[in-house]
Amino acid sequence: MATARARLYGLLAATFDGEAETIAAALDRGSFAAVAEVFPIDIETANLRGDDHDADSLGVGYDNLFVVPGTHYVPPFASAHATDPSEAFESDSRYHTAGEAGEFLGDPAADMAQLYAAAEFSPERGDSIPDHAAACFEFMRALCEREAVLLEDDGSEANLDAVRELQARTLSRLGWIDRFEEAVASSDTVEGVFAAIARLARTFTAWDAQEVVQAERQPSETTPP
Repeated sequence: MATARARLYGLLAATFDGEAETIAAALDRGSFAAVAEVFPIDIETANLRGDDHDADSLGVGYDNLFVVPGTHYVPPFASAHATDPSEAFESDSRYHTAGEAGEFLGDPAADMAQLYAAAEFSPERGDSIPDHAAACFEFMRALCEREAVLLEDDGSEANLDAVRELQARTLSRLGWIDRFEEAVASSDTVEGVFAAIARLARTFTAWDAQEVVQAERQPSETTPP
């Protein structure tokens, strides 16, 4: 399970980092659709399959949505989707008005940077933006891979608990994916590929937080408190 979770987080990290070839290959294999069909929540899979989507068109679609400011642009980082302004923040960013939420590199970025530091992790994805979706998913991939290694090697319970605690803390900071997914759905109205993948990411992170990470952190009936 930990390895499967790592693979999906890795695919989501590559997707929101703009790896068009990787996205195209995953669509062609039906990787996204296969995951979507597992969840009890109904997720439309028509746009998660490879028909009519090549790397070039996906690259253009990615840039229009997540790179080039314009009518369809959706910032792919948490700070832009925050509902509360950061406590102490100064910026001339177009996303920020003093006393309002929506900063660039606001409190959500600082929170994620602290988690990376605690795990001695340096994200390679996300354009050096700590709260970029690609960086967050890359971090979850690394944590799930670490969990898989510990389980395979009979790692200590203390180390497993530490990794799962970091997973839980990270997932608790991904609530902004809900607002991000809604914004992508409103902007990606032509092809709908990234809207569908964002919907999958939202569903998966919510499921992972509730069904896997929280369940693993619960003490068993035979474990003393």
